[in-house]
Amino acid sequence: MSVIAQYVFNGLMLGMIYAMVAVGFTLFFGVLDVIKFSHGDTLMVGAFAGLAASTGVLMLGIDTPWIQLLAVVACAVSVTGLLGAGIAKFLILPLRKAPPLNTLLATLMLGTVMRECVRLFYPDGSNPKPFPRLLPSASIELGSLSLRADNLILLATGIAIIVGVHLLITRTRFGMAIRAVAQDGETARLMGIDFEAVVLFTFALGSAMAALAGVMNGLYYNEINFNVGLLLGVIGFAAAILGGLGNIYGAILGGFLFAALQVIGSATLPALIPDIPSAYKDVFAFAVVIVLMAFKPTGLIAEKSSERV
Repeated sequence: MSVIAQYVFNGLMLGMIYAMVAVGFTLFFGVLDVIKFSHGDTLMVGAFAGLAASTGVLMLGIDTPWIQLLAVVACAVSVTGLLGAGIAKFLILPLRKAPPLNTLLATLMLGTVMRECVRLFYPDGSNPKPFPRLLPSASIELGSLSLRADNLILLATGIAIIVGVHLLITRTRFGMAIRAVAQDGETARLMGIDFEAVVLFTFALGSAMAALAGVMNGLYYNEINFNVGLLLGVIGFAAAILGGLGNIYGAILGGFLFAALQVIGSATLPALIPDIPSAYKDVFAFAVVIVLMAFKPTGLIAEKSSERV
């Protein structure tokens, strides 16, 4: 039972990271019906910005973990929030009238540019970087189950972030504006909503969530590299599609479901087929997602849509 509980906890931790990335894809698609394929690389930029902030704080002679953590989060969120708003302002919005493939290709190429810039211009950017351990490392013993305090903090923080975004979108006037733009942008403009401001804020919000996911991933694995956004971006997009692109609850469900598939794959593949290592858990998860998409192409929670006449 303790082994099963450990697998479940690991799945929850991974699912939280994937859900935060998937929610970003859903927000972008909701307001402009675009797929921003540089989203995973935005996560990577956030993680490296946080690492740079930690290094800068240490150079100032401040070695208090909580101050370092505050600097990491503030820098990562600020950099990626501005980056996301800038991408929306100077790339996404000018391509609104263009075919969707143009936006997809432009963001895909932008992701490559961002990734290569970090690899080339960040000091020794081609090699994996150790991410600082800034959270308590003590363990909480529950019988034979051992839970690390830092992982519990990360899980609780992820839950708080997702709940906060949910409340922002469903309980505030700006959230109502986001939902109005997602429903019908032209009508929202006629009602006096600042369309561009809503789009820029939404892209900044989704990018900031990606940065927090990147920081959480770095704190969880204690390592980042310039390719970290590739896999997390693909997984986040797959989770958003699996749950139902355009539906926040579907994105969250898809993130946790993908993590559950990975955990099941890592636990069962070596037992069923000894020659296949647990590293093939991603292949197993993607294969199951493909099957689920074939039977449920609209996603597990399909977005409600209405025909405009």
